[in-house]
Amino acid sequence: MAIGALTPPQDDMPQREALVEFPDNRLLIDLCGEYDRNLTDIEQKLSVQIVRRGNQLVVLGDEESQKQAIEVLQSLYTRLEGGREVEAADVDRELRMGNSEVGTGTRDGDQLEMFRGGTVEIKTRKKLVEPRTDAQKAYVQSLFNNELAFGIGPAGTGKTYLAVAAGVSMFIGGHVDRIILSRPAVEAGEKLGYLPGDMKDKVDPYMQPLYDALNDFLPGKQLAKLIEEKRIEIAPLAFMRGRTLANAFVVLDEAQNATTMQMKMFLTRLGEGSRMVITGDRSQVDLPRGVQSGLKDAERLLKTIPNISFNYFTSKDVVRHPLVAAIIEAYEADAGRETT
Repeated sequence: MAIGALTPPQDDMPQREALVEFPDNRLLIDLCGEYDRNLTDIEQKLSVQIVRRGNQLVVLGDEESQKQAIEVLQSLYTRLEGGREVEAADVDRELRMGNSEVGTGTRDGDQLEMFRGGTVEIKTRKKLVEPRTDAQKAYVQSLFNNELAFGIGPAGTGKTYLAVAAGVSMFIGGHVDRIILSRPAVEAGEKLGYLPGDMKDKVDPYMQPLYDALNDFLPGKQLAKLIEEKRIEIAPLAFMRGRTLANAFVVLDEAQNATTMQMKMFLTRLGEGSRMVITGDRSQVDLPRGVQSGLKDAERLLKTIPNISFNYFTSKDVVRHPLVAAIIEAYEADAGRETT
């Protein structure tokens, strides 16, 4: 079945034709997606045309785009042969990453078995999480290879989501005994006023994004039991003072809203057998005017210390709605004009 109308090649824009055959027609149906949606995505992103002929796909386009499209199609088909599904996120990941490999600056012997062969996956109870950009892939590798990792970049780039997924994976794998998730209880530009209820009721609105991530990775009843047993803790940053966090996977989210003293306090909670992840967006500081962001100070002071990794994301790594990337780029461009 043809995807889009075929136009005859123009003299100044010759189209090449390549034929790719897929032995299992049932898998080919899954590869194409509902109403050939997957093929349409590939066509639009790579400026090619794809025509289906039986168990073959004909790819038309310039040589480089054609090569990329074939690599994406073959990679997705291999995924189906392995008994896994192909969803829109998988197509997006292949289009963004292709077959590229990303190093982390660590020794080969330090990498976990999960990264052998270039594949990066995070296994949780409910789903398998895979990075969708090269920056995300490097970030995930650093989460497992470093005792302290920073993820810095705009909203929608998966910083917190991937960190929580890594924490759940290490927890169910027995590498840590607890998961501790924290963020500063700072209002984002508006006063919420008095909140009724006990302490949990008061702080839960600030912590909701962390609950959302956990619900994606653990069954509801199991999550509730683990929280009740305090094997998973979700608490405001202020509650971390005086604690030593040993044998735990610890995440500090929205770290741009931590003060310098709060950041120092949190970083020095790191205990034996623990891993710590700090995530933040330097463009979304909600601290009072004149108060220095602890994330900025930590970045300046800790960059040269071994076993601490800094991972950066841009609007190109946004994996939410495509408009999110465009919105971020518009605001960044405006900020750049204001500083010139």
